[in-house]
Amino acid sequence: MVNIRQATVHDLLQMQNTNLWCLPENYQMKYYFYHLLSWPQLLWVAEDFDGNIVGYVLAKMEEEDNTNKQQQQQQQQQQQQGTNGAAASVHARHGHITSLSVLRTHRKRGIATALMQRSQYEMEHVLGAEYVSLHVRKSNKAAYHLYSVTLRYQVNDVEKGYYADGEDAYDMRCYFRSNTTTTTTASRLLQGEQQQEGEQTKETTNASSSTNEDENDQGDHDGSDTVEQQQQPLNTETTTDEAKQ
Repeated sequence: MVNIRQATVHDLLQMQNTNLWCLPENYQMKYYFYHLLSWPQLLWVAEDFDGNIVGYVLAKMEEEDNTNKQQQQQQQQQQQQGTNGAAASVHARHGHITSLSVLRTHRKRGIATALMQRSQYEMEHVLGAEYVSLHVRKSNKAAYHLYSVTLRYQVNDVEKGYYADGEDAYDMRCYFRSNTTTTTTASRLLQGEQQQEGEQTKETTNASSSTNEDENDQGDHDGSDTVEQQQQPLNTETTTDEAKQ
């Protein structure tokens, strides 16, 4: 039996030990203290029957400087691609998963999912985040499946050479609110293509109607030729930023 509970300062040593056993990206103790003191609601641990920490999630809310940098990058990306769709929550308050780790002896039990869900719940309902982001190695198939299938994250971008060994990382996001107007770059491009196709179809239909009217010498046209286009946004659900498994 494993208990999922909020982390305390007494858990930090065991959290660091779990990290050292499982991940190549390791942190100094002051980094754990920084997260605990700044965002205590977002740190959760999995504790076994004997009181040992067998898993943890380390998360934070993005700082203003990082948010502004991301906003500028998104705006530049939109201008380069020439998209006119809604901006991807440029000013959205959001959380970030720094590190997620579960000991190999306790995997395949849903512990990682439970830890992520608890931290994400606090991000949304306590700290008012609109979405959560993370990074995961492209080669980490198990982690990618957890995020994309189980937790419904979507790939927002690919960051080349993100990790110290040069491996690329998926920048993934999960949006909390169903009414969020944000879309990924891929969905914005798809919507743009669908809109262009719809306009071309409408022009073709109108042209065909005008030709029929001229041929039949009809003074009135009873019906209007319209094309209703329904655009449906793509579904948008690590190691993580610094917990890059």
